[in-house]
Amino acid sequence: MTTLVAEIGMNHDGRWDRAYELIRRASLAGADIAKFQFGWRDKPGEINHITPGLAKSLKDWCDYWEVEFMASIISDEAMDLAAEVKPDRYKIASRTVVDKPDLVKRVLDTGKEVFISLGWWKEEGWPMGPPTDTLRYIYCVSEYPTYPAALQGLPTRFGPDTYYGYSDHLHGIDGCLLALSRGAHFVETHFTLDKAHESVHNDHILSTTPDEFELLNTHGRSIYRLSRVLAGETKGASTWQGAK
Repeated sequence: MTTLVAEIGMNHDGRWDRAYELIRRASLAGADIAKFQFGWRDKPGEINHITPGLAKSLKDWCDYWEVEFMASIISDEAMDLAAEVKPDRYKIASRTVVDKPDLVKRVLDTGKEVFISLGWWKEEGWPMGPPTDTLRYIYCVSEYPTYPAALQGLPTRFGPDTYYGYSDHLHGIDGCLLALSRGAHFVETHFTLDKAHESVHNDHILSTTPDEFELLNTHGRSIYRLSRVLAGETKGASTWQGAK
């Protein structure tokens, strides 16, 4: 089974009624996870200032809409904040792997499943050791937005012993569908109510709308299933053996 993540991030722009609506629409569009960013533009007065009470509300809203809450951890204070609401899994952004390896180790020490984007990683090998059942590496191009030619390095096959999934920054859902056709078990795409909305960040234009995410949910999962059958990773629908 693949996991589809609606990366709400900062697309609420500091309006928490909008955050609620983004969670609601992500759930209705078929997202498995609604993800936020903890520790980025988070000072008092900034658009992503999340208090402990607000963190609890975000988690409660996700629970109500039956979509899993997840946070990207960008600082030690963010880790403290997220831990209070007891998420099942964590995400590590590309910059954090390079800038704060000790923080990454702290998150891994929780023993929970952790997804690490490697958009900034330019060294050989895996930064935190080989993949395991709780350490998942995510292919990512850290360009906002990413244009199609930049995906030339996309893995030809995803799997538990290599890149496990894909974090998308292309316009639309083409990159996500391509990754799913190659067996990505985890696909993350930014999520917005309005691509044309302007903010202090560039995320809206490269985000999926609810309608696009619904297409990703419907067609992407089918493509993923077919991909796994053709790769011999799972059994598929057999040839019709009915009455002749």
